[in-house]
Amino acid sequence: MKNRPPPMNCERVARPPSLARYLVAAAVSAFSATPRGWTQAPTVFAAPASESTHKAHPLVTEVISVGMTVSDLDRAVEFYSGVLEFQQISEHEIAGDQAERLHGVFGLRARTAWLRLGAEQIELTEYLAPEGRPIPEDWRSNDRSFQHIAIAVSDMDRAYARLRKHRVRHASSGPQRLPDWNPSAGGISAFYFKDPDGHVLEVIQFPPGKGDPRWHRASDVALFLGIDHTAIVVANTEKSLELYRDVLGLSVAGSSENHGTEQEHLNNIFGARLRITSLRAARGPGIEFLEYLAPSDGRSAPADTRASDVWHWQVRMASPDVEAASRAMRPAGATWVSPGAIRVPQNDRGFHVGVTARDADGHAFQLVQTASTSQSEGTPR
Repeated sequence: MKNRPPPMNCERVARPPSLARYLVAAAVSAFSATPRGWTQAPTVFAAPASESTHKAHPLVTEVISVGMTVSDLDRAVEFYSGVLEFQQISEHEIAGDQAERLHGVFGLRARTAWLRLGAEQIELTEYLAPEGRPIPEDWRSNDRSFQHIAIAVSDMDRAYARLRKHRVRHASSGPQRLPDWNPSAGGISAFYFKDPDGHVLEVIQFPPGKGDPRWHRASDVALFLGIDHTAIVVANTEKSLELYRDVLGLSVAGSSENHGTEQEHLNNIFGARLRITSLRAARGPGIEFLEYLAPSDGRSAPADTRASDVWHWQVRMASPDVEAASRAMRPAGATWVSPGAIRVPQNDRGFHVGVTARDADGHAFQLVQTASTSQSEGTPR
């Protein structure tokens, strides 16, 4: 659920990793095995950047896309394009050593489609091999495996009617208008529902004065406008900020504490009380933390999650220096899925270095470096 007040000054609650911790993590990286046939980016020992340096030269400059694994790509593309008005822009098949190392799945062969809605993109991937596990029916919105994308709409009543017409499965009991006593979220209307695989999605309508100005410039024809943010459940906001804000350089755009019957029925969690923190890079949709203050019985993400599992989500972000980012993220609780920063000789998405990792709660993200991000920040190719 998106609640974005005007940008605010936030007190820094977590220090950057100490030099000793950073050097230990870098030393471990230096002696990691490099897969045959791949070129591992060289390890350079350097002190972590200061807070002011992160603001001037963030390690993430853009949220490029949000991806999810699907069990049937053709069915998923039909749903997202036919019901939600996404436009397919490409499709390709991946296999071989490069894909295996980057995504952390041995013996993979996968079909991937890229779709656009407004200025934002999603990536849908079907694993032909190995086949992954479906989303368990008993997973809840406060489990730490939970993630969704929030699709901005121009008219909630029309959007809900369209979803009902296509018989989508409800995750909320119905659209909810958040109460006016909440200065950050009051007047926002939202509804959770599911795609054919069970991924939770959100449609959201912002009242005047809230949300991105783009969501208020839509024509009468446009119903689904774009992706406002992706939300992830976290166990501890401060710990998550150490990675996403202090290391990767995303900026805190706002925060709120949401509770009450409307929030409970939106998340379908009785007694839900959430601390919500919104972050943004210079470009792309936001990343939103959902920390459940109550109830506190949310389950951890399965430790053996792989990208082939249908519950897998992944945020792809652009970095001017993937090698530096891959070293710096580990002291902040991230774990590598790829064996460090990997030089990728050829791919159709335009990047030449990439690393896939998971944060402390198990949410996957991928940092990629393109020629444009390298040159814009002065990083040698």
